[in-house]
Amino acid sequence: MASLNLNNPDIMDAKEASKIWGHSESYVRIFYKQNPSKFPEGTIRKFGTTWVVTTEGMEAITGVKDPRKNDN
Repeated sequence: MASLNLNNPDIMDAKEASKIWGHSESYVRIFYKQNPSKFPEGTIRKFGTTWVVTTEGMEAITGVKDPRKNDN
């Protein structure tokens, strides 16, 4: 079984991801309910009441690269 690093910054809760990409806290949850097929396989999952999304998933639905990695 492959090891998964939960400290990886490319894994975040949906509220945090929404804020990073400049959207309201509910953006990911609402987007997923309306367009679940837009998320690549394995890039979003619900754990209890918390949605967890990857950078890859956010880039796929927003069309914007990770704002944290901008070279300024």
